[in-house]
Amino acid sequence: MPSSAPTRAAPPARILVVDDDADMLRLLSLRLKAAGHDVVAVGSAEAALAQLDIARPQLVLSDVRLPGRDGLALFDEVRARHPSLPVILLTAHGTIPDAVEATSRGVFTYLTKPYDGKELLEKIAQALALSAPAVAQPHADEDWRAEIVSRSHRMTDLLSEAYMVAQSDASVLLRGDSGSGKELLARAIHRASPRAARPFVAVNCGAIPEALLESELFGHVKGAFTDAVSNHKGLFQAADGGTLLLDEIGDMPPALQVKLLRVLQERAVRPVGASQATPIDVRIISATHRDLEAAMASAQFREDLYYRLNVVSLALPTLAERREDIALLANHFLDRLSRKYDKRLSGFAPEALKALTTAAWPGNVRQLYNVVEQVCALSTTPLVPLTLVQRALRTPSTQVLSFAEARQRFEREYLVGLLKMTDGNVADAARLAQRNRTEFYRLLQKHALTPGQFKQDAGDADDVVDERHE
Repeated sequence: MPSSAPTRAAPPARILVVDDDADMLRLLSLRLKAAGHDVVAVGSAEAALAQLDIARPQLVLSDVRLPGRDGLALFDEVRARHPSLPVILLTAHGTIPDAVEATSRGVFTYLTKPYDGKELLEKIAQALALSAPAVAQPHADEDWRAEIVSRSHRMTDLLSEAYMVAQSDASVLLRGDSGSGKELLARAIHRASPRAARPFVAVNCGAIPEALLESELFGHVKGAFTDAVSNHKGLFQAADGGTLLLDEIGDMPPALQVKLLRVLQERAVRPVGASQATPIDVRIISATHRDLEAAMASAQFREDLYYRLNVVSLALPTLAERREDIALLANHFLDRLSRKYDKRLSGFAPEALKALTTAAWPGNVRQLYNVVEQVCALSTTPLVPLTLVQRALRTPSTQVLSFAEARQRFEREYLVGLLKMTDGNVADAARLAQRNRTEFYRLLQKHALTPGQFKQDAGDADDVVDERHE
């Protein structure tokens, strides 16, 4: 039964309006702006998708009939990119069946032309109210996530989920490309957890040589090996009562995966050379940019360990998937770095900021920080100009190569060089590397190298290796 109470005005929202009829587009824009909304108006589905790459709206209002890709195809693409973003379709009588079918697929609603202005605003208010992000459980302040600068819906949803996960003691697996902020999120989860007053310890499993990693994680006793001149407390014991981040867990050697699984099962560590295990109370957060499912399929990662670590999985978006955060992050970094370089910088020139928000960012937030640091160091004017940003964006990608990635690349090139030198003879190559053959074969398997590839002339070997190298 309809209510007689007046409809409560919806709070201002960013609305993307799509219609190829210029007059209709202007009329819709004027009506929505008069209601207090921020309107972005475009004339095609392609233009709408380009706008979605720049900034996520809170609602999409689209005609069904559009040139090229129609409104239904646009809805499918919006749903694939942003499942929670509401879409309202405007339809003429001839396309009502399509619009009705679209509502069963997830379109919020449809309105027929000519539409009723009051009904349009009511439907928009309903869609905005239902799609508003859920409020996280109340907590004293936002200090737990202070290091994470964001206003994007993707990150808001992720942080709400991370805060809820933090209240439990479940193991968490963070997935995301290099430079996307996995360690920052792990620290935020720790600060929001009951373990916040205890240590947070992070270790990059791909950055420590295999021979040292076991001792670093579990510790060792005096005399356990040649250089063990005293007892050494491992990182598990250092994090006791708190949180241990196992970064780049996908790079952990198979032999250590077995020992890590035993520690997680028994909740106790046995230092190298010790006869007894020591109980530990540690919350485990793991992080990786690798596809662990593919690693399991190729027997490079243990399935039982994967399920121990992956109780809850959180996926960090790339910077390109949260473009509305780029300007915010760039200005945040500029403010911090201008103090570091003792410069009075007030911001970016408009065209410089546009270049930042539309760049590809393969190195994610880490690359953005490096770019801002470079322009900050070189800028001689209060507003950072476009020319400096363009120069920084052309910087070779090696600038944002992580230590673990650089180590992996060196290791592979080193092995290729040895196998070329020895014509694929593993015994000779292992002897030159001062490693036993079993360990050397393990390294070859890790890098998908086959000795037989190098029992050819050097040119053929280069071709084979390059095809396998990613």
